[in-house]
Amino acid sequence: MATPHRIQVQPADTGILKFNQDEAAASKVSDLLQQDLEVPHSSFMQVTRGSVSHHLLSLYGTGATPGVLQQAFTYNATYQLPAKQPKSAVVEELHSGFAANAPRYLGKGKHYADFLRFFQDELEGKDWRDVLAQYLFRDDGDPTATDLFARLYAGFLHPMIQLMFGVEWQQPALIAEALAQTAVHENKLGDFFAQAEQRAQSHAEYGALLVDLMDEVRTGEQHRKLATSVRWEDPNRIYDGVMKRAPEEAIDFVSRLRVKPDDLAERTAEMVHTAAYVAAAASWHPPHIPKFDFFLIHHLTSAPIFLTLNAQPWIPTATKVRLLEWKMRLDIIQYIGRGVPPLSTDILRTYAPPQAQQQASEPRDLLPRFHAIGDDDGHIIKVVRALLIAQEETRRYGDGDSKRWVRIREEDWLRVHYLLLRGVEGQSAKWVRTAGFDEAWADVPKAE
Repeated sequence: MATPHRIQVQPADTGILKFNQDEAAASKVSDLLQQDLEVPHSSFMQVTRGSVSHHLLSLYGTGATPGVLQQAFTYNATYQLPAKQPKSAVVEELHSGFAANAPRYLGKGKHYADFLRFFQDELEGKDWRDVLAQYLFRDDGDPTATDLFARLYAGFLHPMIQLMFGVEWQQPALIAEALAQTAVHENKLGDFFAQAEQRAQSHAEYGALLVDLMDEVRTGEQHRKLATSVRWEDPNRIYDGVMKRAPEEAIDFVSRLRVKPDDLAERTAEMVHTAAYVAAAASWHPPHIPKFDFFLIHHLTSAPIFLTLNAQPWIPTATKVRLLEWKMRLDIIQYIGRGVPPLSTDILRTYAPPQAQQQASEPRDLLPRFHAIGDDDGHIIKVVRALLIAQEETRRYGDGDSKRWVRIREEDWLRVHYLLLRGVEGQSAKWVRTAGFDEAWADVPKAE
């Protein structure tokens, strides 16, 4: 049984994609995840490099063998850092009154261990759903829950991604880590989200599609200030670019993105699909080999959690709508922060890998090649998993002839995986960073 201190994965627990696994793989992934939980390393530090748990569960959830799982664990072990022990006085303060005492420690990485112990204790005596309902997913305006809710979106969505694996696999230990990661991230976006939410109430229409808004901000002359608010030299292109040079324009623009409660399921599918489309379509920058953008992929790899959360009856619908609206608004801001890279739909229709590599008839045929990439820290297989989920979710709604938000047709998905594979297989640098700037592509190899 899974507990806040014990990982237990069953063969049938393979996540959204429902791949077949066996006892050997389930035992191996449980053992490795337990080692990761018990070995004294700082899980908080992993948020900048990928996470062992993300990596292992993405592999397991795409059918990887015990040997592949062990290889991934061994590679990830090379960058673990010693962790601090929790301070009993701080943990006791949190237990004596979280709302009153937590603000002194929120947003400070050095208190990760304290928050982790606190949430482990909370999950020890309560159902994980009740803990999430208390600390995150409330609709009563509780200020502490609202604050933590906003922190989920910090750090390139890493707290959200950690929570995704915890909830999808129903592992309280991973949920405790996710809550602790959430607590120690800074809340730099809370005011932005709140203002956009308030301003959205003045918009009567709900019909603006996420992909249309991205196209509009890139090409519309009226949005030039917002679209060009980022500079290559900005230390942080969201906070030092968009939020510094065009904050009002950004709030105005993203507030046009609204979701009707009755449309929640389809708008979620739209978001998942658009995250896949943007990541893939922005990877094309001739004459270079295709490269997915490191920042944009996080908006793809985090997307499956919204499908999982939508399926939870204990989360209020209004909270699910807010989760999705905030994610889609941040998708737009991240796209602007990457320099509004052109989105090449044509390449998704026409890309052909080198003849010698054309061995697949569907995306899943390429999984052994992705699994064999030994120097992946988890980001690659997370992208692959998210692409497979996006394809399945899109399939439920038909093609571009029936839904305007569909940009990747059923026959295009294999080319999307080949684009990803070309950029990572045999490459020491797997990603481009901020694809909308030519400077980002300076060291990317040219296609032969």
